[in-house]
Amino acid sequence: MKTVRPRRTPLSCCIVLALMAPAAAFAQQTGSEAAGTRADDIESLDTVVVTGVRGSLARAVELKRDAATVQDSISALELGRFPDDNVADSLSHITGVSITRTAGGEGQSVSVRGLGPEYTLTTFNGRILATDGAGRDFAYDVLPADVISGADVIKGSQASLTEGAIGGLVNLRSASPFDNAGQHGIVRIEGDRNVMSEENGRKFSAAYSNTFADDTLGVLLGVVVGKRRDRTDIAGNDGGWSRNADPNDESWLWGNTWGGHIDPNGNGVLDEDEYGLIGPGQFRVGSIIEEKKRRALSGKLEWRPNDRFRLTVDGLTTRLDSPQIGYQQSYYPLFAPGRWSDMRIENGIVTGFTMNNPDPEMRLNPELLNMTEHRVVDTDLYGVNAQWQVNDNFTLTGDVYRSTSKRFSGGQDSYVVLRMNQPNTARIELGGDRVPNVWVDLDDGRSLQDGFAGNFGASDFNTHYMELRGDDIVDEITGGTLDGSLFVGRSVFDRLNFGVGITDRKKTRDLVNNTLTGGADYYSGANAINVGALGAGVISQSFALPNFMSRMNAVFPRSFVAFDVPNYLEYLAGYDGNLRADGTPYDFSQAAATFNPLESYRVSEKTHAFYVQADFSGERWRGDIGMRVVQTDTTAHAWDAQILRIIENGAFNYTAVYDTPTAIEQEGDYTFYLPSANFTWHFTDDLQLRAGAAKTMARPPVDNLAPTNTTASVAWGEFTQIYGGNVDLQPYSAKQGDLSLEWYFADKSIFNVAVFYKRIENQITTSWEPGQDIGVGPIIGADGAPVTDGPTLFNVMRPINGDYAKVRGVETGLQHFWDNGFGFRAQYTRNWARSWVGDLERPLEGIAPSVYSLGLMYERGPWSLGVTADRTNGFVTAINVLGEGYNEEADPITWLTAHASYEFNDRFSVTLQGSNLLDEENTYSINGNPLLSQGYYRYGRALKLGLSYRF
Repeated sequence: MKTVRPRRTPLSCCIVLALMAPAAAFAQQTGSEAAGTRADDIESLDTVVVTGVRGSLARAVELKRDAATVQDSISALELGRFPDDNVADSLSHITGVSITRTAGGEGQSVSVRGLGPEYTLTTFNGRILATDGAGRDFAYDVLPADVISGADVIKGSQASLTEGAIGGLVNLRSASPFDNAGQHGIVRIEGDRNVMSEENGRKFSAAYSNTFADDTLGVLLGVVVGKRRDRTDIAGNDGGWSRNADPNDESWLWGNTWGGHIDPNGNGVLDEDEYGLIGPGQFRVGSIIEEKKRRALSGKLEWRPNDRFRLTVDGLTTRLDSPQIGYQQSYYPLFAPGRWSDMRIENGIVTGFTMNNPDPEMRLNPELLNMTEHRVVDTDLYGVNAQWQVNDNFTLTGDVYRSTSKRFSGGQDSYVVLRMNQPNTARIELGGDRVPNVWVDLDDGRSLQDGFAGNFGASDFNTHYMELRGDDIVDEITGGTLDGSLFVGRSVFDRLNFGVGITDRKKTRDLVNNTLTGGADYYSGANAINVGALGAGVISQSFALPNFMSRMNAVFPRSFVAFDVPNYLEYLAGYDGNLRADGTPYDFSQAAATFNPLESYRVSEKTHAFYVQADFSGERWRGDIGMRVVQTDTTAHAWDAQILRIIENGAFNYTAVYDTPTAIEQEGDYTFYLPSANFTWHFTDDLQLRAGAAKTMARPPVDNLAPTNTTASVAWGEFTQIYGGNVDLQPYSAKQGDLSLEWYFADKSIFNVAVFYKRIENQITTSWEPGQDIGVGPIIGADGAPVTDGPTLFNVMRPINGDYAKVRGVETGLQHFWDNGFGFRAQYTRNWARSWVGDLERPLEGIAPSVYSLGLMYERGPWSLGVTADRTNGFVTAINVLGEGYNEEADPITWLTAHASYEFNDRFSVTLQGSNLLDEENTYSINGNPLLSQGYYRYGRALKLGLSYRF
């Protein structure tokens, strides 16, 4: 066998040994294994365990150095202890990686080189992880960081790697009891506090590893139990901005105003200076409170009876129980003739107006809403892996696994709205803050800007919208691989690798809600009930949250009235028998949640893969060339139903009546040939150049394969039909190239620069087809008479395969440590992306143009200190939200974290960590215009104190 590098120090070899996870090496080859390092060569060395931040970064450098393609890695500080509480947060420190965050600011999904989560594949020891989301991207918040020992972000491609990633393949690795033979363990307790919300949390974790029987049998066990409360303050539009039609804009000939075009001069005609005029449609402000309870158990049993055979049985089970409740104020100042007066217009945007129409349906009726979300996710992964060295030159590796994710929340979520019913005069003004100024003066002398707490009671509200919802999602993946590796050792031909794999994925979604039957509007409009007539107990409390929207200078209520949703539903059921406006008795069963077939699906996907890969090496070079063939058969089941009629219940309040749903079944298939080649040239022991070229693919999100559709927006007067997808959507495919120069100029140090190019075919985007006749007749009034003429026209949205996109970029990194304990690391990625649909050039959604980070650290003696800033620049998140060229954009964000730890002795240590120390927010707007805010999320600073005991 050829030697890859002329010289390697014993310490660096042992670092590689300490990080190699056997299951990762056995199941699907990682980039580090594909370099050609033989396990028996490594095992002959004495183990040296390096802990702490410096040790973690040193292991990451060695993994990158030995990888066969472009790769970056992160590593645990020691057994069961990761630098961050969440794996996604740790991945964000890697060159070219950015993350999106969920409630509380916790990392949830990962993007690589600017390409969104749909271009990324996540595996655990080479096995695909099931997820509870609608797509394929893994939700990292279900997986505590304590259960893994490291992660590799593989940006290049090899035939031996699992297909399905264009941005990058993220392979999470679990530890092995043979990483450090003998008995080892760690126990940690942690407490955390969020400064903004003043909420607390706690976590207990432990890991135990031991080897027995002359180091032929090893066991590793881990447990994590945690509970924390967090709060996210939110604001934004609640259904979109209104924009007049523009006869000069082919993409916006009909507009989306609901009560007629915005008409400042009141002449009833769309004048030229009113073309494309934008005004507020709906907006909201509030807070989401979440209680996260986590439980995770992991285990691994390894048997190595001799040098030629290994058997590994491992498993992981996690439960994330994270119920949410949201308290929000919502305002619907939608334009209608006679509803707005004293309008102020700036640069094509209505920035101020007054509402004082005496008609109860025409005045502003502020709303309070409670949202609950029942999210309990069970994620399991179990597998068996065996490696048999048949002889000195031939090795077989087999792996089988089962990965599942289950979430059952059908009908358990709620979106309940109470509507104020008092005469008032209101003024709305856009001031450039994320929340508009809202002045509401009631005719009885009360003022809404004083807040809801203490000033309002049950009789001030009527029942309005009551959506009961939730979905049951089951994702089941069964997979198996058989890999062979034949050592050839002739001339420059080192090794022939080959293998087959089978994956069977079944994903089902059953949506349970009451919108399809009109039950969400059962107690609205003319049938609304004064909440005071339901009885005491609906309004549960009035309160003001600490530090709520403290950065906003806008005028709006800063306190809430909360209502008890279970009590509310119970009181509504108790109101049965009272007469509705049409003389029929109330019947709560008419509002109950039922199975909604139109947004439910069953998708089955069977994949067969075969690859062959040849590894080569010379005196100062190594490389591989291979081909992977992937054949996938997909079957999708869904339902469809025609709208028979639309009933107008009141202003901006409609009910769609559907025909009986009919089943739809679609079948599709595709075959991809994915060639790849990698080459590494060693100028010196410490300077190497990589080159790689490949064709890669990423499958469409699972929900995009199902022919679902929804017209739920009809309920509030937005006539849009949204198709979920179809089975004939083609996977993304890309022809890509990488060139990387890496200089390992000192121990634990590296300078690298890389350029990359991707031409992506069939990228999935959204088509917008305005003013379509989908077979729905005139809108019918409550009395049964038509209130409109002719067919009701709909805007139609559907996912489509675009033509192609081009992404090119450069990334660079620098890491260095001095002997005095100080060190730093810096990364920067810049990409340029363009996409085309027909002859039309569009931004490629989800592409962050630049991502960079800087970390400073000190580790000497018992002390370890560090601070890291990760920044993601602004990028387009959705295109054409108000017509061609009106794009939703995410603003830049910088996430600052820091840690300080002290080791009292070999057993005890204490750690203090802080995240989001700049108290940054995620903000979104249309075309970067602060007047056109799309969303605002603030999480607050978080501090964590932990104590560890090692044995």
